[in-house]
Amino acid sequence: MTQGKRSGEGKIALVTGGGSGVGRGIATGLSAEGYLLVITGRRADVLQRAAGEIAAQTGGIVRAIACDVGDPGQVAALFDAVRAEFGRLDLLVNNAGSTVPPVPLEEVTFEQWSGIVAANLTGAFLCTQQAFRLMKTQDPRGGRIINNGSISATTPRPNSAPYTSTKHAITGLTKSTALDGRPFDIACGQIDIGNAATDMTQRMSSGVLQANGEIAAEPTIPVDHVADAVVYMASLPLTANVLTMTVMATKMPLVGRG
Repeated sequence: MTQGKRSGEGKIALVTGGGSGVGRGIATGLSAEGYLLVITGRRADVLQRAAGEIAAQTGGIVRAIACDVGDPGQVAALFDAVRAEFGRLDLLVNNAGSTVPPVPLEEVTFEQWSGIVAANLTGAFLCTQQAFRLMKTQDPRGGRIINNGSISATTPRPNSAPYTSTKHAITGLTKSTALDGRPFDIACGQIDIGNAATDMTQRMSSGVLQANGEIAAEPTIPVDHVADAVVYMASLPLTANVLTMTVMATKMPLVGRG
């Protein structure tokens, strides 16, 4: 990076699930780095509030566009809006996702399974598909896609079959995207996050089920560390790529889990 120049100056970034949690943290980091930012999610009120607060904090341009990323029509409309306003897309962060209550595998309903697959996997695929169509044809050509994989992309927690299945699948999507994007200057990488401090991880401080059956509290890290990692991945020229990165609380029980 050139000294004194922010790596995102003049570039357009889209963050799915950008209104809260990890997505909002990533969006804030990218906006501070100079990206013109679009955040999306299902709740328009949450998005609008987040966009205003991020813009006030960073002084950047932040647009909020409501979208259910599991709906192909809404995803197409989202990318049409990005194309109409900005003319291109330099960075897509596939962050949107959800989980289901940690219950035994046989108690997961079909509706719960279908919902999490739509949010975590189908949404990432649909957004990647639309990003390819834009990045292949824009001038200059190419761009970068960063997927939120989670440490569950490699190592499950107890009673997490739906979430773990989708995150393992994200790893396959990341690698296929990196391969298929190679001829068109489209880079794709994945960040696997362990215990970032958000509303979703609040229960970890009071104890969560471990692989050996015990209940134990787990440490967390500030979302800022995740945002910094994504900003670094995004700052690289398209000739370089971080294919996978794990950012986690040092003392969380991942290594040696089970």
